[in-house]
Amino acid sequence: MTLTPKKRDELALKQTKSKLLPISTQDVLAGLNPQKTIQWEVAHGNGDLIKALDILGIAGPMAILTPWELKDTDGRHLINAGGYAALPFGEKYPPLVQFIKDYLDHSLSVSLPQQSATDWRAALESNLIALLAAQAPSHQDSQVFFSNSGAGAVEAAIKFVKAARPKAKHFINFRGGYHGKTVGALSLTPNEEYQAPFRPLMPNVVTLPFGDSDALIKEVLHLGPDNVTGIILEPIQGEGGVITPPLDFLPEVDALCKKHGIITIADEVQTGLGRSGHWFASLAAGLEPDIITLAKPLGGGMVPVGATIARKWIVKKALGGLESKRHSNTFGGGSLAMAVGLKSLELIAEENLVERSRTFGEKGLARLYELKKNYPHFVKEVRGEGMLFALQLQPVLNPRLLPGQAELVRQLGTALALRTLHMSGVHACYTLNSNRIVRLTPALNMPEDIFAEMFNRVEQAASKHPRAWQMLPKTPINSLLSLAKLALRP
Repeated sequence: MTLTPKKRDELALKQTKSKLLPISTQDVLAGLNPQKTIQWEVAHGNGDLIKALDILGIAGPMAILTPWELKDTDGRHLINAGGYAALPFGEKYPPLVQFIKDYLDHSLSVSLPQQSATDWRAALESNLIALLAAQAPSHQDSQVFFSNSGAGAVEAAIKFVKAARPKAKHFINFRGGYHGKTVGALSLTPNEEYQAPFRPLMPNVVTLPFGDSDALIKEVLHLGPDNVTGIILEPIQGEGGVITPPLDFLPEVDALCKKHGIITIADEVQTGLGRSGHWFASLAAGLEPDIITLAKPLGGGMVPVGATIARKWIVKKALGGLESKRHSNTFGGGSLAMAVGLKSLELIAEENLVERSRTFGEKGLARLYELKKNYPHFVKEVRGEGMLFALQLQPVLNPRLLPGQAELVRQLGTALALRTLHMSGVHACYTLNSNRIVRLTPALNMPEDIFAEMFNRVEQAASKHPRAWQMLPKTPINSLLSLAKLALRP
């Protein structure tokens, strides 16, 4: 059959499009071949991470069964305790999904209102300040800067502090802290593995033991209070393994900083807005910070939102007058993100999820203590605050068996623990800043029966491996060799 010139042009256009964009949105909606998805991720994304997960048999892709349950490519039913505390309602929570549909159908707000006021941003700013001021009245005139991530929120906080105390030189942070991996935030995240390849970082950062108020007071007096720009801390170190400081630590930080006018930053990206069992973990523990950074739950698991709340005088030092664009963010304050943030706060409040997190957290921690008691050769330590749980496992190997590879041995333990929990039906979080620790960050609204079953499955994993080293022979030898090859590759 002879093609007409028009048909020939249409066919040529179709072929050109297919070569330019080989995968269509309709292809993805219909479902891609899982092996192809992994192949493309390895080839074009963070390849070694996906490769490691694939070796362990936990790379997915996952499918959503309910907001709190997933299914892997083998059809395995998983209770979702992953998400790194960014899923306050689980995956695609219907009330939030319906609200987003309503927003898309009915909102007439400009999407990226860089040069105008907007209803959604104004409403979220106002609600965040009202929420904070209800517990810390001195923040009633504070201001909010929006970004797209927790690290972005920390970057804004760093610049605000530097602008407010321009003559001071030193930032103080704490061992085990995690504040992000952008350059400024990374400078305040004292982890050699993360920092070493990217030096020189921000100078004059002094790292102290977390929870040691005597060391802090001594260092501030040594440096000179006027020479300390600010102090940044997590009220509970999440990535460090859910580490809570002594009860008197945060009140003593508060008193010290108020006495000397040092600015405090509470990084509540993980602990804020209910996860810890409080709206703000820092306030609950006795610290009234000058700046609070928020992110994860504010996006409801649907969109990225970061927020930096700071006292008005601090913000004015950085963004006052005609210098209001000295720090900006193209997508920060986008109307969809603001709308989702506003609805997320509403859902947390209306469903009483802060109190629920505290109550369920106590139940969950009790289950973990029981697990530690019954399986002491599998679980070394357990910790929890609200719906933020951590299990530190016993070593799978004695590091002396592999001289010079202590870090590899620790990472192997964490990887095998993730695999073991996955095979037992629990999707958990790899802890970025501490090895041999896995975290459980279930949705704050997880139904009670699913919540209880999650701990049943963790116990089942322990019962099958009463000694941590038993995870090794239950992992295919080819997988162990492939992991070692990947880890030892130059």
